[in-house]
Amino acid sequence: MRRTATGAAVAGLLLLLGTACGSRLPESAFENRGTPTPRESAAPIRVGVITSATSPVGASAFTGPRDGAKAFFDRLDAHGGIDGRRVEVRLCDDGGSGVGNSTCVHRLIDEDKVVALVATTALDYAGAPQVSHAGVPDIGGQPIGAAYDTYPHLYGIYGSLAPREGTPGWNGELYGGTEVYRYFERVHGARTAAVVSYNQSASAAYARLVTQGLRTEGYRVVAEQVDFALPDFRAAAADLKAQGADLVFDALDTHGNAQLCKAMDDVGAHVLAKVTNVQNWTSTVPEDYKGAPRCRNALWATGSSRNYEDVGDRAVREFRDATKGLSTHSQWQLEGWAAARWFTDAAKSCAPSGVTRGCVDAFMNRGKPYTAGGLLIPVAFERLPEPPKTRRTCLSVARWRDGRGWVTQGDMNTNCFDVPQIAYRP
Repeated sequence: MRRTATGAAVAGLLLLLGTACGSRLPESAFENRGTPTPRESAAPIRVGVITSATSPVGASAFTGPRDGAKAFFDRLDAHGGIDGRRVEVRLCDDGGSGVGNSTCVHRLIDEDKVVALVATTALDYAGAPQVSHAGVPDIGGQPIGAAYDTYPHLYGIYGSLAPREGTPGWNGELYGGTEVYRYFERVHGARTAAVVSYNQSASAAYARLVTQGLRTEGYRVVAEQVDFALPDFRAAAADLKAQGADLVFDALDTHGNAQLCKAMDDVGAHVLAKVTNVQNWTSTVPEDYKGAPRCRNALWATGSSRNYEDVGDRAVREFRDATKGLSTHSQWQLEGWAAARWFTDAAKSCAPSGVTRGCVDAFMNRGKPYTAGGLLIPVAFERLPEPPKTRRTCLSVARWRDGRGWVTQGDMNTNCFDVPQIAYRP
C-alpha cells in the first residue's frame, strides 16, 4: 500500500473530468549477444492490457501505462522474447465503463486465455472480481480505484499491505501517508498551504482528505473553493496570495489547473510549489500551462517511481531509447514499462517448468520487495491484519524547469520519512 493523502482519492477526482531491491530483469534481455529471435514454432506467451483509452475523461488520460508496457514487450521480443517465446500482447479498450471493463476481462481471460494482465489502467475496474476469481495475476496496474487493495491476485504498481479478502483495505477503510507534506515542510520550510477545489462532491471530498493530511503535519490550511460551472480562479489566486500560501494543492482537472496557474501569474501569487501528482508528470507541461510561465516553473510532482527524465540511469535510458517514437513522455509510461518488466521477471522464473497463471502468481506472492531494476521505490505486498499507524515511506520528487523539463529533487530512495497513516473510505 503506497498511497498518499494527495493521491489516494484520484478515482473520485477523475470523475470531475467527465462532468530495498527486488528481483531484476537481467540486462542481457536487452543486449543482442547472439540471442535468437523468438522461435516461430514456439507458442507465444499471451498477456492482456486493459485501458480506458476512450472514456469520459479524454482519449489520452489513461493510455500512458499501456504505451509503456507495449514498448517494453516490443523490445523484449526483438531480443529473443522469454526463453525463445514471443510475448503476444492483447489490448482491450473498456471505454471507461464498468460494462466495458467486464467485457474486456471476459474476452481476455476466457477467450484469449491470457496468462496475466499487465499495466491495467481502468476508470471503472468492474471486472476485478472476475480476474481474482479466475486466479489471473494482474501485475502493475494503476490503483485508480480500490480494487488493488481489495482482491487477491491483483498486484498494483505501488504494492499493498491490506488483507485483500474481498473488502477494501481494513473494514472498508484505506490508509494513506503524509510524506508529501512532510517533505515540503522538512526540506523547504513550507508552513502554509492552499487547497483549491470545485464545489462538486468528488472534488470537495478529495480536498478534505488533502486538508486532513496537511493539518496532521501542522500546516495552516487556506481553503479555496470555486464554482464548478463558472469558476473564479482570479479571486482564489488573489486570496491565496493575501494569505501567504507557500504551497498550492488542488482538486481540479487539467484545464482547471491551467486556469488557476494563469490566474496566479496574473495577480502575482508566487509560491514555493504548485504540487501535482504522477498522472500530470508529463512532457506536455509547456502546452498545458503555456499562459502561466511563472506558475509553470513552480510545478512540482511527487510519486513512487524514478523520474523519466533521469537518462543517466541505465534503466531509464532503456525506457527512453525504446520510446523515442512517442510524441510525448510521461511518468505513467515509465510505470507501464516497469509493470511489463515485472511480468517478464515472473515469466522468466517460470520458463523452466512452464509459464502458467499459477506460477506467475506464486512469483508475485513470494514476499520480496521489487524495484524493476531501480525504476520503482521497493514495492511490497503483505497482508497485515491491522492497518499500520505509522510507516516509513519514500517518495520521488521532481520540479519543472523550462528548457530542462522535470528535474529530480534528491534521491527517491533517501527522500524518506516516518509518517502517520490517515484513514479514508474509497
